[in-house]
Amino acid sequence: MVSTSGSKLLPEAAVEKLRTKLLPLTTVLTPNIPEAKLLLKDAGLDVPEPEGLSDVLQLVKQVKALGPKAVLLKGGHLPLTKDHKTARNQDEATTVIDVLYDGQDITLFETDFLLSRNTHGTGCSLASSIAANIALGKDLKRAVHSAVRFVEAGIKTSFDIGKGSGPINHFHSVYTLPFAPYVAILFPGA
Repeated sequence: MVSTSGSKLLPEAAVEKLRTKLLPLTTVLTPNIPEAKLLLKDAGLDVPEPEGLSDVLQLVKQVKALGPKAVLLKGGHLPLTKDHKTARNQDEATTVIDVLYDGQDITLFETDFLLSRNTHGTGCSLASSIAANIALGKDLKRAVHSAVRFVEAGIKTSFDIGKGSGPINHFHSVYTLPFAPYVAILFPGA
């Protein structure tokens, strides 16, 4: 609904249909903070900007009340300080926390704040990875944990392509195969 760069990707009229028709059918909703606020605004709730982890925990509960079975509120739009307050600048930012709430348990997935321009499609990659992990039989917490780590590694190993926001490196895991790409193994005397 809202891209990493802040662009609205869904017309306002569609937000209400998404909220009322699709959310009750959703296994796990993966909004970023601007998307969560947009959904809550559409539901008639006024939500202030989160000032730290405690506000994010309240926000994820409010979104869960809209009907999905679980919500993973992505924290990439709200870098935090060591004491889990909103970082006012990049120098203060140390942590990003994604919050999973299933109606009973809250699980925090904490990663280091990464300064990268290659974050295009992180939300889609995360949601797709969660879906694939669930299809493989992982429970929700393990599926999300694996997906968060997959995206984190994709950001860490990304490389610049062109100008602007580039993609994460979706192929980082193939580098651990015995014959990684672009590696030649020479056998003496062969």
